Amino acid sequence: MKIGIIGGGIIGLSIGWQLLRRGAEVTLFEKGTVGQEASRAAAGMLAPYAEVGFEEIELMKLGQESLRLYPRFLEELAEDVENVPEFDRCGTMLVGVDRDDTEHLQRLYNFREELSLTVEMITGTEAREREPLLSPKIVSAVWLPDDAQIDNRALVRCLRKAFESRGGLLLEKNAVQQIDLAGGTLRGLSTASSNFKFDKVILAAGCWSGKIAGIPDKINPPIRPVKGQIITLQQTDDCDLKGIVRSPRFYLVPKEDGTIRLGATSEEKGFDQTPTAGGQKELLEEAWEAVPSIYDLPLVETIAGLRPASRDHAPIIGQTEMEGLYYATGHYRHGILLTPVTVYSIADEILDGTVAEVLEPFRPGRF
Repeated sequence: MKIGIIGGGIIGLSIGWQLLRRGAEVTLFEKGTVGQEASRAAAGMLAPYAEVGFEEIELMKLGQESLRLYPRFLEELAEDVENVPEFDRCGTMLVGVDRDDTEHLQRLYNFREELSLTVEMITGTEAREREPLLSPKIVSAVWLPDDAQIDNRALVRCLRKAFESRGGLLLEKNAVQQIDLAGGTLRGLSTASSNFKFDKVILAAGCWSGKIAGIPDKINPPIRPVKGQIITLQQTDDCDLKGIVRSPRFYLVPKEDGTIRLGATSEEKGFDQTPTAGGQKELLEEAWEAVPSIYDLPLVETIAGLRPASRDHAPIIGQTEMEGLYYATGHYRHGILLTPVTVYSIADEILDGTVAEVLEPFRPGRF
């Protein structure tokens, strides 16, 4: 079976690698360089329990399933490449600095307790016993021990190697211009210079997924970009952060390469990817208030990425009304977390014709 994939982020690379492992012939098209968009401008949090909102139960279940699949995903990756990044069950500490924060955390705690999640509401003193770098200003916290994280940039590098080692054809700086149809049937796709025939095409182009010509308007994915600025700091002995610290306004995530990711803004700015002084200032101030020792950390990098947000902020996964055309897009803030469940589900649907029950709320037809 010949399969074309549009988009070389973590989702597209992972799907291609898995399909190659199962005997398909795969060509991946990336308009730039693989892994350099949203997959890079992410912190690698695998945190369905910290992220779940009051109307996102189904999304949390999808995240739970993906978190469960992560060890399998990494074990299979380790069969193909070396130096696979660590699956770090570090937990998430949600912190509050005043009464308003405490009331907000109490609501988050109550909601998670109703869902029978493993969660603790603790005092600022108890929070500092778990994470000594927290400021004396921290008055309350919610501890979620089952969340995890991974170095997403290292993971993308491994996935690229695995894709190529399995014989995948990677065409970087090759933007797909349109999906090719004949009589309403999928035939393949076209770039500026060539036409390609495929049995199946997977659209995994992130926030650019709605920009591909040839897709009928009624099934064109409703995706928009949401800008997120993120800062990378160099960890030192004076700021040896243990795990994820976050509030409604920031997150700090220590990585195994000795850096800390600080993010992230959420801005409706179209396709603008320019870091700004105001965005960086807000992140630094909020993080400094919770963990003062970040003040002297060397600044490594400031970037902005574009999250692919669907109309309901949930992913779009599976076959469309057009036979042979599949979507794996719209993952918004959860692309790194939802990679395994997306990958295995798409591969099973394409090769075996099966659809996982947990995916039903996220099918393309819901729009």
